[in-house]
Amino acid sequence: MKMPATTPSLGDILRADAEDFADAFGVEDPATEDNVTEEEAPKGFCVECKDQQAQAFCEQCQEDFCDVCGSMIHRTGRRRQHVLTKLDVAAPIETDDTAPAAASDSEDTEKEGEALEGAMAVTFSADSGRAETGSGSFGAWITERAKYIPLRLTLKERKYLRLLEAALNVSEYTDKVDILMYGNKTKRMVGQIRELCAILSGLVLASDYKAGQTLFEDRQFEDNEEFFQKIFEIGRRHKIMNPDKMRNEYGKLMYLLQDSQQRDVSELLGFSTLKPIKTVHAVLESLNVAYILEDEMVAVATKEIVAAGKSRAQVQLEIKQKERALEYLCKAYATHECPADVIRQCLYSIGDNHAFLRFNRDPCDRMLAYLKANFNPLKADSNTLSLAILSGRDGARLSHSHSNQFHYVHQTLALWRELLHDMFMLWHSADTDLLAARHAYRLTDTGQGLHRVQPCPRVSAAAHAILHRTQKAVGRWVGSAMIHLGDRNVPNALMFIDKYNQVSSILNPVVRVLEFLDSHAACPEPTDVSRFVEASHGSIDNAKKLILADFFRSAFDGSGADNFFDAGSCIDGRLTSAWNWCSAIEKKPFFNIFLLAGFVGFNGGPEGFN
Repeated sequence: MKMPATTPSLGDILRADAEDFADAFGVEDPATEDNVTEEEAPKGFCVECKDQQAQAFCEQCQEDFCDVCGSMIHRTGRRRQHVLTKLDVAAPIETDDTAPAAASDSEDTEKEGEALEGAMAVTFSADSGRAETGSGSFGAWITERAKYIPLRLTLKERKYLRLLEAALNVSEYTDKVDILMYGNKTKRMVGQIRELCAILSGLVLASDYKAGQTLFEDRQFEDNEEFFQKIFEIGRRHKIMNPDKMRNEYGKLMYLLQDSQQRDVSELLGFSTLKPIKTVHAVLESLNVAYILEDEMVAVATKEIVAAGKSRAQVQLEIKQKERALEYLCKAYATHECPADVIRQCLYSIGDNHAFLRFNRDPCDRMLAYLKANFNPLKADSNTLSLAILSGRDGARLSHSHSNQFHYVHQTLALWRELLHDMFMLWHSADTDLLAARHAYRLTDTGQGLHRVQPCPRVSAAAHAILHRTQKAVGRWVGSAMIHLGDRNVPNALMFIDKYNQVSSILNPVVRVLEFLDSHAACPEPTDVSRFVEASHGSIDNAKKLILADFFRSAFDGSGADNFFDAGSCIDGRLTSAWNWCSAIEKKPFFNIFLLAGFVGFNGGPEGFN
């Protein structure tokens, strides 16, 4: 096992300057590479942040610093021995229009210094799955999670992905196979699979004649088994990390691969179409460097940097920390078998995982916070803001008191949050169930057309484990705990995954509208939007509570179907009710606020907004 010659601490790596970094650890600092040009600080400004007036001069560094950067850079290591001399900054520094403006408010500078110090303390919370202030082992958590994190596609793989999407777009596989008719269905399957492979071969040849000629000249489909396995795996891997992509094509791809696993189809086809999905852990383990995930600097190198609520200096500092940790890991753990580019690709993939969680899981956290902040769990503040629902009124199919509905909504959002937190694991289980030859499907009319009804043992076990964990966490459970899988409501694992990938499409627009109202409420002067909201709803706070109360009542009332088996309080019926609320959004009295916020639909544009 190859380990770096000198293993520095996380603080050493983040705080070391360019010279210390190279001397102490034998690693080039990215800022010293020839292909990186550093913008010089304007005269009289700090050489580090370049936008604050210089307030101290370092005798050893021979450079000017502001108080914040000077204290931050000279807080540890050999630089603690450096002598800082205060500069006379009584007279303001004249700058031209292109020079950064100097800060003059000492209180802002002190607050910024505190923020910078906080940015240096990167720790991890296993409960939230984020690198933040707290405690826990990031290495243990990410090592286990990396087994399900798909590897980010390379440029060449993205070219193949475009070809696969184009081929699937023109394919009529499900239209030709999933129909009730007489004839040999196996031959239809094999013919459609061969047709798709022929389309792919032609597209590859058209995009790169030499590569296509090498692959397909005087060769049969079975001779290119590895190529087809690779290109189909690329499509499956891309979809897991990007649930909003390949909405039509992915179903065709999975059903095609599902049919190719049948023994009679496989024998006629002459080759296998499957290979395991590439994950971060699988790649690192195959190259004998999986131990890199135990390094504490992986938390910094993969941390998602969100600018909201942070100063520019703090964001820049976090970017530099991330870049420095990334370069250290790539150079310290690179081997002949595992080049630095592969390590960098794996670290970027882990960063993609954090972005996935922020977009898909975090809206559940935000809605839970809104629920707890605006509603009393025991009694309603007023009749208008009561969460109580009565079966038969306003389409509700459940009857809950305010307290029961509060707990019902709370446990549902908590369950959605846990499902989305473990979505990669669930998706791998779904991939296994769908493509398992021993789990045959039957084509059945479910009341919503013909669907492939198939057992889902792995997904069922994982989903019930998450449900049990959520039940223990919330303490009190209201309603049914039935999870539909492999029946007319959720025919197969693909439908289950697709169903819960819609949660973010429902919650994100609501969160965006509430944040839109918060931003106008925080303005020092009334805006046109705030005046309009106050005139129509009394106040911005009342408008927020009206939206939340309606959502927590009507989106969790058991509606959306004509019987309790299809909707009601079962686990899947809760999501059906939420979609039913979305379908009636234009009839709500607060719909004009949604439009003012830029809302276009629950499936339109980024997060449903222009």
